[in-house]
Amino acid sequence: MNLIVRIYDSLGHVWSNHRTDRFISLGLILGFLVGLAIVAISRNFEIAFLPPKTNYFLAIDIAFQILLIIEILGLIFVLSRSVADSVGKQFEILSVILLRSAFKEFGNFNQPVEWSSILYDPLFHMLSDAFGALVIFLIIGFYYKKQRHEKITKTDEEQQEFISFKKILAFILLLIFIYLGSNDLVNFAQTGKYVDSFSTFYTVLIFTDILILLFSLRYSSKYYNLFRYSSFAFATILIRVSLTAPPYINIMLGITAGLFVLGLTLIYNYFLRHSSN
Repeated sequence: MNLIVRIYDSLGHVWSNHRTDRFISLGLILGFLVGLAIVAISRNFEIAFLPPKTNYFLAIDIAFQILLIIEILGLIFVLSRSVADSVGKQFEILSVILLRSAFKEFGNFNQPVEWSSILYDPLFHMLSDAFGALVIFLIIGFYYKKQRHEKITKTDEEQQEFISFKKILAFILLLIFIYLGSNDLVNFAQTGKYVDSFSTFYTVLIFTDILILLFSLRYSSKYYNLFRYSSFAFATILIRVSLTAPPYINIMLGITAGLFVLGLTLIYNYFLRHSSN
Protein backbone atom coordinates (compact mmCIF):
# COMPACT_ATOMS: atom_id res chain seq x y z
CA MET A 1 0.00 0.00 0.00
CA ASN A 2 2.87 2.36 0.76
CA LEU A 3 4.15 1.77 -2.79
CA ILE A 4 0.80 2.88 -4.25
CA VAL A 5 0.87 6.02 -2.08
CA ARG A 6 4.42 6.83 -3.25
CA ILE A 7 3.48 6.34 -6.91
CA TYR A 8 0.41 8.53 -6.46
CA ASP A 9 2.48 11.24 -4.74
CA SER A 10 5.01 11.18 -7.59
CA LEU A 11 2.27 11.49 -10.20
CA GLY A 12 0.67 14.29 -8.20
CA HIS A 13 3.97 16.16 -8.06
CA VAL A 14 4.32 15.91 -11.84
CA TRP A 15 0.70 17.01 -12.29
CA SER A 16 1.15 20.15 -10.17
CA ASN A 17 4.37 21.12 -11.96
CA HIS A 18 4.26 24.35 -13.98
CA ARG A 19 5.75 22.53 -16.97
CA THR A 20 2.74 20.24 -17.00
CA ASP A 21 0.47 23.26 -17.46
CA ARG A 22 2.48 24.29 -20.50
CA PHE A 23 2.33 20.75 -21.88
CA ILE A 24 -1.46 20.65 -21.36
CA SER A 25 -1.89 23.97 -23.16
CA LEU A 26 0.22 22.68 -26.06
CA GLY A 27 -1.84 19.47 -26.16
CA LEU A 28 -5.10 21.43 -26.36
CA ILE A 29 -3.77 23.60 -29.20
CA LEU A 30 -2.47 20.59 -31.12
CA GLY A 31 -5.75 18.72 -30.61
CA PHE A 32 -7.68 21.68 -31.95
CA LEU A 33 -5.41 22.11 -34.99
CA VAL A 34 -5.41 18.37 -35.74
CA GLY A 35 -9.22 18.42 -35.57
CA LEU A 36 -9.35 21.29 -38.08
CA ALA A 37 -6.93 19.46 -40.36
CA ILE A 38 -8.94 16.22 -40.22
CA VAL A 39 -12.17 18.04 -41.09
CA ALA A 40 -10.50 19.94 -43.93
CA ILE A 41 -9.18 16.67 -45.38
CA SER A 42 -12.55 14.92 -44.95
CA ARG A 43 -14.29 17.67 -46.91
CA ASN A 44 -12.04 16.98 -49.91
CA PHE A 45 -11.18 13.30 -49.56
CA GLU A 46 -13.10 10.31 -48.27
CA ILE A 47 -12.20 9.23 -44.71
CA ALA A 48 -13.70 5.98 -43.47
CA PHE A 49 -14.67 7.13 -39.98
CA LEU A 50 -15.98 10.58 -40.97
CA PRO A 51 -19.02 11.47 -43.04
CA PRO A 52 -18.43 13.83 -45.99
CA LYS A 53 -18.72 17.56 -45.30
CA THR A 54 -18.01 17.10 -41.61
CA ASN A 55 -18.61 20.30 -39.64
CA TYR A 56 -15.54 22.22 -38.53
CA PHE A 57 -16.98 22.29 -35.01
CA LEU A 58 -15.58 18.77 -34.65
CA ALA A 59 -12.26 20.48 -33.83
CA ILE A 60 -13.88 22.28 -30.88
CA ASP A 61 -15.36 18.98 -29.71
CA ILE A 62 -11.91 17.37 -29.77
CA ALA A 63 -10.43 20.27 -27.77
CA PHE A 64 -13.23 20.02 -25.18
CA GLN A 65 -12.73 16.25 -25.01
CA ILE A 66 -9.08 16.77 -24.10
CA LEU A 67 -10.09 19.48 -21.61
CA LEU A 68 -12.52 17.09 -19.91
CA ILE A 69 -9.81 14.46 -19.59
CA ILE A 70 -7.58 17.06 -17.93
CA GLU A 71 -10.39 18.09 -15.56
CA ILE A 72 -11.00 14.48 -14.53
CA LEU A 73 -7.29 13.99 -13.86
CA GLY A 74 -7.44 17.14 -11.74
CA LEU A 75 -10.36 15.65 -9.80
CA ILE A 76 -8.37 12.47 -9.14
CA PHE A 77 -5.42 14.42 -7.76
CA VAL A 78 -7.56 16.71 -5.58
CA LEU A 79 -9.51 13.83 -4.00
CA SER A 80 -6.75 12.98 -1.52
CA ARG A 81 -6.63 16.57 -0.26
CA SER A 82 -10.33 17.27 0.19
CA VAL A 83 -13.51 15.30 -0.54
CA ALA A 84 -15.48 18.57 -0.58
CA ASP A 85 -13.14 20.08 -3.19
CA SER A 86 -13.39 16.92 -5.30
CA VAL A 87 -17.19 17.32 -5.29
CA GLY A 88 -16.71 20.89 -6.50
CA LYS A 89 -14.46 19.53 -9.23
CA GLN A 90 -17.26 17.18 -10.30
CA PHE A 91 -19.48 20.20 -10.89
CA GLU A 92 -16.69 21.94 -12.80
CA ILE A 93 -16.57 18.92 -15.10
CA LEU A 94 -20.36 18.96 -15.47
CA SER A 95 -20.27 22.63 -16.51
CA VAL A 96 -17.60 21.89 -19.14
CA ILE A 97 -19.65 18.95 -20.45
CA LEU A 98 -22.66 21.26 -20.80
CA LEU A 99 -20.61 23.86 -22.67
CA ARG A 100 -19.32 21.14 -24.98
CA SER A 101 -22.93 20.08 -25.62
CA ALA A 102 -23.82 23.69 -26.46
CA PHE A 103 -21.04 23.84 -29.06
CA LYS A 104 -22.19 20.49 -30.45
CA GLU A 105 -25.71 21.86 -30.94
CA PHE A 106 -24.31 24.87 -32.81
CA GLY A 107 -22.49 22.41 -35.05
CA ASN A 108 -25.90 21.10 -36.19
CA PHE A 109 -26.60 24.37 -37.97
CA ASN A 110 -25.92 24.68 -41.68
CA GLN A 111 -22.75 26.58 -42.47
CA PRO A 112 -22.62 29.50 -43.01
CA VAL A 113 -25.26 30.15 -40.37
CA GLU A 114 -28.30 32.08 -41.56
CA TRP A 115 -31.35 32.86 -39.45
CA SER A 116 -33.72 31.44 -42.07
CA SER A 117 -32.03 28.02 -41.83
CA ILE A 118 -31.76 27.82 -38.03
CA LEU A 119 -33.48 24.86 -36.39
CA TYR A 120 -35.25 25.89 -33.20
CA ASP A 121 -34.72 22.67 -31.22
CA PRO A 122 -30.89 22.79 -31.49
CA LEU A 123 -31.01 26.53 -30.73
CA PHE A 124 -33.05 26.07 -27.54
CA HIS A 125 -30.92 23.09 -26.48
CA MET A 126 -27.78 25.17 -27.02
CA LEU A 127 -29.11 28.05 -24.93
CA SER A 128 -30.30 25.67 -22.21
CA ASP A 129 -26.91 23.95 -21.92
CA ALA A 130 -24.95 27.23 -22.03
CA PHE A 131 -27.02 29.05 -19.40
CA GLY A 132 -27.22 25.88 -17.29
CA ALA A 133 -23.41 25.76 -17.29
CA LEU A 134 -23.33 29.44 -16.30
CA VAL A 135 -25.69 28.88 -13.34
CA ILE A 136 -23.63 25.89 -12.16
CA PHE A 137 -20.49 28.01 -12.49
CA LEU A 138 -22.11 30.63 -10.23
CA ILE A 139 -23.28 28.06 -7.67
CA ILE A 140 -19.88 26.37 -7.44
CA GLY A 141 -18.19 29.76 -7.02
CA PHE A 142 -20.28 30.35 -3.88
CA TYR A 143 -19.72 26.71 -2.84
CA TYR A 144 -15.93 27.10 -2.86
CA LYS A 145 -16.13 30.46 -1.09
CA LYS A 146 -18.27 29.07 1.75
CA GLN A 147 -16.34 25.82 2.11
CA ARG A 148 -14.81 25.12 5.53
CA HIS A 149 -12.43 22.20 5.95
CA GLU A 150 -12.86 20.53 9.32
CA LYS A 151 -10.71 17.56 10.32
CA ILE A 152 -12.66 14.48 11.40
CA THR A 153 -9.53 12.81 12.81
CA LYS A 154 -8.20 13.35 16.33
CA THR A 155 -4.46 12.81 15.81
CA ASP A 156 -1.89 13.46 13.08
CA GLU A 157 -1.43 9.70 12.70
CA GLU A 158 -5.14 9.21 12.01
CA GLN A 159 -5.12 12.13 9.57
CA GLN A 160 -2.22 10.60 7.65
CA GLU A 161 -3.98 7.24 7.60
CA PHE A 162 -7.16 8.82 6.20
CA ILE A 163 -5.19 10.71 3.54
CA SER A 164 -3.34 7.53 2.54
CA PHE A 165 -6.65 5.70 2.13
CA LYS A 166 -7.94 8.46 -0.15
CA LYS A 167 -4.71 8.37 -2.16
CA ILE A 168 -5.11 4.63 -2.72
CA LEU A 169 -8.71 5.15 -3.82
CA ALA A 170 -7.64 7.98 -6.12
CA PHE A 171 -4.94 5.80 -7.68
CA ILE A 172 -7.52 3.07 -8.35
CA LEU A 173 -9.76 5.73 -9.90
CA LEU A 174 -6.87 6.72 -12.17
CA LEU A 175 -6.44 3.11 -13.34
CA ILE A 176 -10.19 2.80 -13.97
CA PHE A 177 -10.19 6.04 -15.93
CA ILE A 178 -7.29 4.84 -18.09
CA TYR A 179 -9.12 1.55 -18.66
CA LEU A 180 -12.36 3.30 -19.68
CA GLY A 181 -10.50 5.68 -21.98
CA SER A 182 -8.66 2.79 -23.63
CA ASN A 183 -11.97 1.00 -24.22
CA ASP A 184 -13.41 4.15 -25.79
CA LEU A 185 -10.48 4.33 -28.23
CA VAL A 186 -10.76 0.62 -29.10
CA ASN A 187 -14.50 0.99 -29.76
CA PHE A 188 -13.79 4.04 -31.92
CA ALA A 189 -11.23 2.09 -33.95
CA GLN A 190 -13.69 -0.79 -34.43
CA THR A 191 -16.91 1.13 -35.11
CA GLY A 192 -15.78 4.59 -36.23
CA LYS A 193 -18.00 6.16 -33.54
CA TYR A 194 -16.59 7.76 -30.41
CA VAL A 195 -18.74 7.44 -27.30
CA ASP A 196 -17.09 8.68 -24.10
CA SER A 197 -17.46 6.93 -20.74
CA PHE A 198 -17.79 10.01 -18.54
CA SER A 199 -21.17 8.83 -17.22
CA THR A 200 -19.64 5.45 -16.31
CA PHE A 201 -16.82 7.22 -14.49
CA TYR A 202 -19.35 9.21 -12.47
CA THR A 203 -20.98 5.93 -11.47
CA VAL A 204 -17.61 4.80 -10.12
CA LEU A 205 -17.35 8.11 -8.23
CA ILE A 206 -20.61 7.32 -6.41
CA PHE A 207 -19.12 4.13 -4.99
CA THR A 208 -15.91 6.00 -4.17
CA ASP A 209 -17.86 8.56 -2.13
CA ILE A 210 -19.61 5.75 -0.25
CA LEU A 211 -16.29 4.02 0.50
CA ILE A 212 -14.84 7.26 1.88
CA LEU A 213 -17.95 7.68 4.02
CA LEU A 214 -17.67 4.17 5.45
CA PHE A 215 -13.95 4.53 6.12
CA SER A 216 -14.42 7.92 7.79
CA LEU A 217 -16.70 6.36 10.41
CA ARG A 218 -13.66 4.85 12.11
CA TYR A 219 -12.57 8.38 13.05
CA SER A 220 -15.90 10.08 13.68
CA SER A 221 -19.49 8.90 13.79
CA LYS A 222 -20.95 12.36 14.36
CA TYR A 223 -24.26 12.81 12.60
CA TYR A 224 -23.14 16.03 10.87
CA ASN A 225 -20.17 14.32 9.22
CA LEU A 226 -22.19 11.23 8.36
CA PHE A 227 -24.89 13.32 6.67
CA ARG A 228 -22.34 15.50 4.86
CA TYR A 229 -20.46 12.62 3.23
CA SER A 230 -23.72 10.83 2.39
CA SER A 231 -25.02 14.01 0.76
CA PHE A 232 -21.89 14.28 -1.38
CA ALA A 233 -22.63 10.80 -2.72
CA PHE A 234 -26.25 11.80 -3.43
CA ALA A 235 -25.09 14.90 -5.34
CA THR A 236 -22.84 12.68 -7.47
CA ILE A 237 -25.87 10.48 -8.25
CA LEU A 238 -27.79 13.56 -9.45
CA ILE A 239 -24.86 14.57 -11.66
CA ARG A 240 -24.66 11.03 -13.05
CA VAL A 241 -28.36 11.02 -13.94
CA SER A 242 -28.12 14.48 -15.53
CA LEU A 243 -25.41 13.26 -17.93
CA THR A 244 -27.86 10.91 -19.66
CA ALA A 245 -31.06 12.93 -19.15
CA PRO A 246 -32.81 14.61 -22.12
CA PRO A 247 -32.39 18.35 -22.78
CA TYR A 248 -33.79 20.74 -20.15
CA ILE A 249 -34.15 17.94 -17.58
CA ASN A 250 -30.36 17.55 -17.52
CA ILE A 251 -30.03 21.24 -16.64
CA MET A 252 -32.68 21.01 -13.92
CA LEU A 253 -30.89 18.04 -12.35
CA GLY A 254 -27.45 19.67 -12.56
CA ILE A 255 -28.64 22.94 -11.00
CA THR A 256 -30.60 21.03 -8.33
CA ALA A 257 -27.48 19.07 -7.42
CA GLY A 258 -25.47 22.31 -7.22
CA LEU A 259 -28.03 24.04 -5.02
CA PHE A 260 -28.16 20.92 -2.86
CA VAL A 261 -24.42 20.91 -2.08
CA LEU A 262 -24.42 24.69 -1.60
CA GLY A 263 -27.30 24.40 0.88
CA LEU A 264 -25.52 21.50 2.57
CA THR A 265 -22.38 23.62 2.96
CA LEU A 266 -24.23 26.58 4.45
CA ILE A 267 -26.12 24.40 6.95
CA TYR A 268 -22.97 22.44 7.85
CA ASN A 269 -21.07 25.68 8.46
CA TYR A 270 -23.90 26.96 10.65
CA PHE A 271 -23.77 23.90 12.89
CA LEU A 272 -19.96 23.98 13.01
CA ARG A 273 -20.06 27.61 14.12
CA HIS A 274 -22.59 27.00 16.88
CA SER A 275 -21.07 23.72 18.07
CA SER A 276 -17.73 25.48 18.62
CA ASN A 277 -19.29 28.27 20.74
